[in-house]
Amino acid sequence: MKILVCISHVPDTTSKINFTDADSKFDTNGVQFVINPNDEFGLTRAMWFKEKQGASVTVVNVGGNETEPTLRKALAIGADAAIRVNTEAKDGFQVAKELAKVVQDGGYDLVIAGRESIDYNGAMVPGMLAELTGANFVTNCISLEVEGTNATASREIDGGKETVTTSLPLVIGGQKGLVEESDLRIPNMRGIMMARKKPLTVIESSVTETETASIKFEKPELKGAVTLVDAGNLDELINLLHNEAKVI
Repeated sequence: MKILVCISHVPDTTSKINFTDADSKFDTNGVQFVINPNDEFGLTRAMWFKEKQGASVTVVNVGGNETEPTLRKALAIGADAAIRVNTEAKDGFQVAKELAKVVQDGGYDLVIAGRESIDYNGAMVPGMLAELTGANFVTNCISLEVEGTNATASREIDGGKETVTTSLPLVIGGQKGLVEESDLRIPNMRGIMMARKKPLTVIESSVTETETASIKFEKPELKGAVTLVDAGNLDELINLLHNEAKVI
């Protein structure tokens, strides 16, 4: 089984976010980047298929050379090879088209992507990728088993979970539950040294234009000051809720 794991290069959630050029571009200065958490759950599950079923695992990213340390980390975790599509990721449809070309050229049986990335939270790429490649699709995936060309997956739905059966080729949008956080792997020294020798192939973009463009970014408004009211002063509480908060 050939597995392709899509890796997003995203800011760590503890990073302070700023914008430049009249708030039209993301400022990367001082920002630490990591593997998108939903993608890391998927990569860990792919490693299970590699170890238990002899699957080959390739990771892929759409981005510039600044994303290569993230791909190298994925290789250190245990992926066999990496691919970087050498272009800036500008919108979900562009990324899906770039990935579709990689999938079609590589003949992958299973594509594991994160349900969404934690930077833009678009949750678009896995579904569009499945449509572009003609593969079956399961999102919000919290469990996946593959036997031969048949797959059984569980996914979160409102109020519970749903278990479905399908066949390869398959694209999934994975999330926490696909593996537990305790199963995530930290690269060890041997893995880091081996990652330096594993192939990281750079291919040029196959997409000439994008459908959307970011015009401006805005931070959420700062929360206002908190007003404390004595527990027994009900009249003051009602006055503030009515005249200041205007919620009653």
